[in-house]
Amino acid sequence: MAEGTVEAPLENGGGGDSGAGALERGVAPIKRQYLTTKEQFHQFLEAKGQEKTCRETELDIRGKLYLAPLTTCGNLPFRRICKRFGADVTCGEMAVCTNLLQGQMSEWALLKRHQCEDIFGVQLEGAFPDTMTKCAELLSRTVEVDFVDINVGCPIDLVYKKGGGCALMNRSTKFQQIVRGMNQVLDVPLTVKIRTGVQERVNLAHRLLPELRDWGVALVTLHGRSREQRYTKLADWQYIEECVQAASPMPLFGNGDILSFEDANRAMQTGVAGIMIARGALLKPWLFTEIKEQRHWDISSSERLDILRDFTNYGLEHWGSDTQGVEKTRRFLLEWLSFLCRYVPVGLLERLPQRINERPPYYLGRDYLETLMASQKAADWIRISEMLLGPVPPNFAFLPKHKANAYK
Repeated sequence: MAEGTVEAPLENGGGGDSGAGALERGVAPIKRQYLTTKEQFHQFLEAKGQEKTCRETELDIRGKLYLAPLTTCGNLPFRRICKRFGADVTCGEMAVCTNLLQGQMSEWALLKRHQCEDIFGVQLEGAFPDTMTKCAELLSRTVEVDFVDINVGCPIDLVYKKGGGCALMNRSTKFQQIVRGMNQVLDVPLTVKIRTGVQERVNLAHRLLPELRDWGVALVTLHGRSREQRYTKLADWQYIEECVQAASPMPLFGNGDILSFEDANRAMQTGVAGIMIARGALLKPWLFTEIKEQRHWDISSSERLDILRDFTNYGLEHWGSDTQGVEKTRRFLLEWLSFLCRYVPVGLLERLPQRINERPPYYLGRDYLETLMASQKAADWIRISEMLLGPVPPNFAFLPKHKANAYK
């Protein structure tokens, strides 16, 4: 025998038994209790594969209120505020998979979960199957989440022109490879957020939903607008209702224009499994309470200031209480105030409820603070930030990132 080789022991007197316990020449010497037959080996893997598929596709959030992943404003301190007011499901801000793979700390920070977020997912954006699958594999080893969402709704040019976000709706081969690849490596359900389509009058969602179901997606959220449309028209809930049937039995969540419990009730009548709330939560995070308690809350300006105070405290806890942390908290507070100023207090309305596409007129509130909070000027938002975080640094300027055209 050649030096350094080990001969496998022969069982049953060297009889060459082909059963599960057989150990033959040229076969690695596995302990008897681990041996099996070829048939049993493949049956075991198939059964475990089916178990994994069932586990991956289980995401029971029917009827729950889902806070949308919101770029810039959907940060961890803001999500904590929404959880307090009754949001059931939260999701981190859109994270770009290539940035995560390159180890960018600012991108990884978007995946951080607070302990109050009991049903929490992260959202990935990417255009290619290899990077998205690699990123999903990395996430499955490093973060504790309940689901991973693919962003197929982002309309911005920077993402769209690279083939990501909304563009995936027109790239079904790549889209399928991304979904199947990610599903293979994830131990949690995979969800997808889409729009009605890319062009305004060319709906694609109803054709895509059965395919997504067959590819193994656990749940889809449909924003009732196309990429071209942005916020220039109301969300198409009639089309969302049609899509519920196309998606069945896969759960479909609906998203778009919910700012009151009446809006939420109408949305649920379409047959969706649940609703996702985006801008409505930015205008009034207590919307989750209103929906659950089926009431209009005439919240006072001092109560609203208390909410902002809590946000700043959460921000200092999250981003740090040094000068850099204070100014980061201030920037995110100002971004949020650029939305909050569009809220009109219930007690001032002639007709309830306020609708999301109605531009607030100039009005005087019931006290100075209520009037200040209604200002559309950045200088007044800065003044509110100074009440909570002290004076701004010299030469401070602020321009909101979100240039929404919701009232056009």
